[in-house]
Amino acid sequence: MRLDKYLWAVRLYKTRPLAAEACQNGRVRMASDGRGLKPSHDVKPGERFLLNIDQLHKEVEALALPPGRVGAALVPAFMADLTPREEYERIDMARRYAYERRDRGEGRPTKRDRRDLERFKESR
Repeated sequence: MRLDKYLWAVRLYKTRPLAAEACQNGRVRMASDGRGLKPSHDVKPGERFLLNIDQLHKEVEALALPPGRVGAALVPAFMADLTPREEYERIDMARRYAYERRDRGEGRPTKRDRRDLERFKESR
């Protein structure tokens, strides 16, 4: 199965063209050697991939090849998410403390909010 089709089938990308574009732009790499992959790469069970989806850096392993796009409940049978918990926490913190994404009416960030944001930016 083609890589772009696999990424779409296991619901990592909403459409197949988005998956192909991510491959072409170098946002999908092989975990073993870090080389970029083309959308036409032939996926084999046991292969690991590194994906950059927005700011999230995911690592996934192909367990099996799905017959087509599968429901969200069936995804764990075809893909293992090996992304560390710290990565999800980093993204959650970024969303929570990002100055640009403050809700309307929430006002300016407090001194504590500003220091947390600066600490987060330095930890990258």
